[in-house]
Amino acid sequence: MSLEVIAPAFGADRAQAAVPPAVRPLTVGVEEEFFLVDRRTGMPVARGPRVVEAARRVLGEQAQSEFFGAQVEVCTRPTARLAELRSELALLRQVMGDAAAGEGCLLVATGTPVIPPGRPPTVTPGERYGRMAARWPSLVGSYDGMVCGCHIHIGVTGRDQALALANHMRPWLPTLQALAANSPFSLGHETGWASRRSVEHTRWPGVGPAPLLDEAGYDRLADHLVRTGTLLDRRMIYWYARPSEHVPTLEIRLCDVNADLDVVVLLTALVRGLATVLLPEIAEGRPTPTLPESRLRGAHRLAARQGTWSARPCPPGREGAPDASPRSRRHRCGVGQRRRRRLVRRSGRGHRRGALVRRNLPQRRMHPEQDARLHGARRPDRPGSRFVRRGCRAENRAPA
Repeated sequence: MSLEVIAPAFGADRAQAAVPPAVRPLTVGVEEEFFLVDRRTGMPVARGPRVVEAARRVLGEQAQSEFFGAQVEVCTRPTARLAELRSELALLRQVMGDAAAGEGCLLVATGTPVIPPGRPPTVTPGERYGRMAARWPSLVGSYDGMVCGCHIHIGVTGRDQALALANHMRPWLPTLQALAANSPFSLGHETGWASRRSVEHTRWPGVGPAPLLDEAGYDRLADHLVRTGTLLDRRMIYWYARPSEHVPTLEIRLCDVNADLDVVVLLTALVRGLATVLLPEIAEGRPTPTLPESRLRGAHRLAARQGTWSARPCPPGREGAPDASPRSRRHRCGVGQRRRRRLVRRSGRGHRRGALVRRNLPQRRMHPEQDARLHGARRPDRPGSRFVRRGCRAENRAPA
């Protein structure tokens, strides 16, 4: 039997497993949103329409405007090869970055604006965007309304398959959200969240975990939401996993945009790998994994708060909250806590304690909440907090 070898995603020296030709790889696509910030001040600037117009001379419809004028979006074509996806993303970023430079601004890949804009955000001109701004004016006038995400598309045969795949993916999406977290700063402050975008984005209606639905149930619910005025149209269904309304794909919408291209390709590979494993199980008629809504939302909140520090969510068929395993908690942080207690007892009280702990255990290795408990600081989500988070590892450099 002949084999076809898929080209590696991260260089020719890394081989990818061969797959039989009968196994057709799922196609993938990516949409990335970026902020436009002034080159000198770093503040978001509403130059999106001009930047998109310049980029479309090269990219065509792959360069698109976003709701706010300080945002732009690029979209890849469907592909089954991750190497092609990475090359196209690099080209899209380069062209859009050059167009932004022509307007005196930079393209920034972060989920929330790091520096607050100098003036209230403006909405991109357009009939649909105008209706959304008139319907939800409180969200338009808020700086926190500007968020940038990365949307991953998986090719499917139809809406029924997209919904079945979304139903089976629900318990695993908090892990993807934690891996993609890239918005710890917002409006000049450290927020205490790994993904502040996940918090701000929920202000919009229709944002959250997808309900368990078949195709008939989806049509009924979507029509009800539009008819009652909860949503403007079906395109405002912003579930974390939703069937696309304009292309035959399942769209995963809960990732922050990331500056590192390899992270974007990794997230896409993980989503496609998960879909590749789940589709045969769906074809076999395996039941949809059930998870209480409160527990699922708690897992998403934990992923947004702690990022990769968060515990793994419950796999299908297992009980317990995402952070409910005492053994897992001891394994993750108990050893470090016991060592710190020994250091504190040996050093006694007073100013020498903090110096000894910092000298023997660098703060960047400590989880922020452990650091707060050790030094008596308060958590950042409480008023009057003196908490200062150390060792933030978010990368907010501009794309090449």
